[in-house]
Amino acid sequence: MSPRSFLLNDALHEYLVAHAAPLDDVQRALIDETAALGAIAEMQIAPEQGAFMALMTTLIGAKEAIEIGTFTGYSALCVARALPPIPDGRLVCCDVSEEWTSIGQKYWQQAGVDDRIELCIGPAIDTLRSLGNYEQFDIAFIDADKAGYRAYYEELLPRMRRGALIMVDNTLWSGEIVNASNTDPDTLAMRAFNDKVATDDRVESVILPLADGVTMIRKR
Repeated sequence: MSPRSFLLNDALHEYLVAHAAPLDDVQRALIDETAALGAIAEMQIAPEQGAFMALMTTLIGAKEAIEIGTFTGYSALCVARALPPIPDGRLVCCDVSEEWTSIGQKYWQQAGVDDRIELCIGPAIDTLRSLGNYEQFDIAFIDADKAGYRAYYEELLPRMRRGALIMVDNTLWSGEIVNASNTDPDTLAMRAFNDKVATDDRVESVILPLADGVTMIRKR
């Protein structure tokens, strides 16, 4: 079973899958190995989200990319495939888990994109602050601990080129974003992040009802 959006019922999900480009052997194997991890597999993005991210990477002609939160590497696989080959294309992946990212590394190699992926193990905020403080990235993806979203965003923005795109996952939070009775820390963090972006005059943004909610943020 592929991961899917909470907004889709079975019939709509089946229709979406039937009208999408079929997954190749590498994608399917990575999804299956991640599914075998159990409940934690819900952290993997849906295939349609991966296809969307790859399309956006191609459309804006991105060369330098970064993601905060890699998990088992499906999003990285999709974005890296859409980048040009080295030395022009580069994806920086930030994650704290050697165990989970080691799964992705196998499939990046099989797909022939491992040479354009730079994996940084450690707190993402430290990795971001170690990067040069200048505009260098064309596209970014945030999909990590929710309490850290605001800090990741603030560190990323000055490192994004003008017109660059930041994609942020889980911004509808399985619908809990509008459940006023839900006051757990992650839900509160997501609400605060969404409110911040919506009023930030440094960017243009829109929340798309894709997967678990994907906010598209364009730096002015």
